[in-house]
This record gives sequence, C-alpha cells and structure tokens, in this order.
Amino acid sequence: MNWITRERPKIDRIACPWLIRRFVDQDAVFFYVPADQVIAQAAELGAIPFDVAGVEFTHYGDECTFDYIIRKYQISDEAVLAMAPIVRGADTDRHDFAPQASGLWAISAGLAYNHTDDHDLLEKGMLIYDALYSWAKHLQKVKHTQQPDEQQLLIAINRFLQSRERTSGKMPAWAKELKEMIQDHIDTSLTLKELSQSLDINPSYLSRKFSKHFDNLSFAEYIQQQRIGKAIQLMKNPDHTLTEIAYLTGFSDQSHFTRIFRKLKGESPNNFRKNLPE
Repeated sequence: MNWITRERPKIDRIACPWLIRRFVDQDAVFFYVPADQVIAQAAELGAIPFDVAGVEFTHYGDECTFDYIIRKYQISDEAVLAMAPIVRGADTDRHDFAPQASGLWAISAGLAYNHTDDHDLLEKGMLIYDALYSWAKHLQKVKHTQQPDEQQLLIAINRFLQSRERTSGKMPAWAKELKEMIQDHIDTSLTLKELSQSLDINPSYLSRKFSKHFDNLSFAEYIQQQRIGKAIQLMKNPDHTLTEIAYLTGFSDQSHFTRIFRKLKGESPNNFRKNLPE
C-alpha cells in the first residue's frame, strides 16, 4: 500500500508509518508532500492520505491518527497499546496523558531539526519507535537506578545531600521563594503542583521536603494556618465582614472559613473577634 501525508513530520507522521510497517503492511511506501498537495497527489499515486483534515485516517477528539490505526486494524499488542497515550500526548501537546510524552516530543523535535530530508527523518524515527516499543514490551517496570552501579551512586548522592542539609541548618533558596509565593497568593487557589512548576522543582520532591522547612506541617496544613493568620489580622478592622474575610483569605465560602477557624483556634471566628483587644 502507498500512504501519503504532509511534509516535515515529527510525531504522528512518523509513529503511524512505524505502526503500519510493523503491524499492517511491512512493504508500505510513504510519501511526504506539501500540505496543500496531499489530496491531489493521493489520487495520482493511489495512496491513502493520513494525518490531514477531512480524511479517514486522522484525529478524532483527543485521539491522534496513531490511535485510529490501532482501532481500524484492531491491533491488540499490549506494548503498542502502552505506546498509544505517549504518542497521543506528544502529538497533541497533552503531556499529562503519559509522563513519557514530553520526552518523545523533545526527541522528535530535535530529530526533525537535525534532519531536513523527510525520508531520512522517517528512517531515523523508525529506530526511536523500535526502542520505545522494546521499552513498552520489556522494560516498563525497570528503573535506571536498579542497575547496581547506578543504585550505589544514587545512595551516595542522597547521603551527601542529607548530610549537607543537616549541617547547614539553613532554609534552602527554593523554600524561601516558596514561602514568599504563598504569602503573596494566599487569597488564591494554590496547589503544590502549580507551585512546583513555578519553582522548577519535581512535585514529589517538594511534597516530601515541604514539612522539613515549614514547621513540620503538610502543605495543606501550612496553607490553612497562613490563611487563618491573615484572617485574624483582617478581623481587627471592623469594616470587614466575616464573609469578606473568608473571600480575602482564599476560602471557598464563610462556612468553609468557619470550619477551619474552629479547628485551628477552638472557637468560631465570631466569638474570637468579640474577644479581640480594642
């Protein structure tokens, strides 16, 4: 079979040829042409157009052409099915579909940058998808640090970092910046994931280390304390109603504010406010 698509491929237009040759037709021939010539040249060459608008083999909803080929030819190989969300995420800029999607995009974009001949690019790309398939089939459960030398190195590095943290006794720069960010945005909806992206720190590392630098509190506990602290300051101004204070300190409503205030202070905000010094 002949297949035809747009020139300068990166993700789907290389992943699909790999899938077709490995699971549909090993002798398939692929043509890359300018986007506005795909349909006309498909008719001339007797080729199946793919990954262009208005044809059968294309995107549907959140799914890319790679997904459609799997469904069309009822490909049930488990490794291919594991690859699908990675290809989909990389091709549609939805890197939340699979943690490997951003890496596939980076490699594919760099490969396209380095190789200007589309057929040369296809052959090089085939190697990438062969490697991804092998990973999906044999190595998904294997971690790089499971290798003995790598594991020993990782242990040594972690011991060094832990020792340095214990001896320095100083709050790291990222923790200082995080504290300022929380103070500046205490009235907004804050998530650890969003803050980790702003700090360019792995969210799991940030979650694990947070309590060490924030009074042995979890992220949620610390946010609640900071909001209640700000609320008490606002209570000193009689012009602010409790509803306004709840809004200004990032609570969803006054009921939520009252519940958290009572949990931390042992009484309602109304009673607490009555006992504030004049």
